[in-house]
Amino acid sequence: MKDILFKYMSKFTNLTQAEQQVIMEDLVIEECKKGTVLLRQGEIPTRCYFVLKGCIREYAIDEDGNEVTSNFYTEEQAIVPKADHPSAYSFTCLEDCLLVNGDFDIENDMFDKYTQLESMTRKMTEENFIQLKDDFAEFIASTPEERFKALLQKRPALINRVPQHQLASYLGITPESLSRIKKRVIDKQ
Repeated sequence: MKDILFKYMSKFTNLTQAEQQVIMEDLVIEECKKGTVLLRQGEIPTRCYFVLKGCIREYAIDEDGNEVTSNFYTEEQAIVPKADHPSAYSFTCLEDCLLVNGDFDIENDMFDKYTQLESMTRKMTEENFIQLKDDFAEFIASTPEERFKALLQKRPALINRVPQHQLASYLGITPESLSRIKKRVIDKQ
């Protein structure tokens, strides 16, 4: 798992491997079992995460009591909820997960101690924001079938890792519609 962290740090910084090793010694790596709730909607976040292994679902309960899935985080993705504000989302482990666990209270100390870490975090956040913005624009402009095809192309592993009703919610359709679309698309292949 350290290889993943080294690769990611190298992508966003020009730290030497020795400097990366020192930073990694201060990181907290946590195992979370399937079903672990990392943050509940309405709670104030105190942590951010980087997924080394596993799948985490981001969702909200709407005014009618329905769960609406907005994202899935898998390997090499960061989860950075807005600090100091009640979370609009819940985050739950869909699989056993291995996570880098960042505490917002010690974040500034880490940034002071490792100046490139702040730059790396900012670059990661910017990259994630740009990707989310592009994905959202594509989602709005596409049909349900196009959304499913895009999912097959960009994140095919989710099809087998995520329960169908959650995948349907993520795509903005009913589970029944997802079944029909899957059958149509897969029969054409």
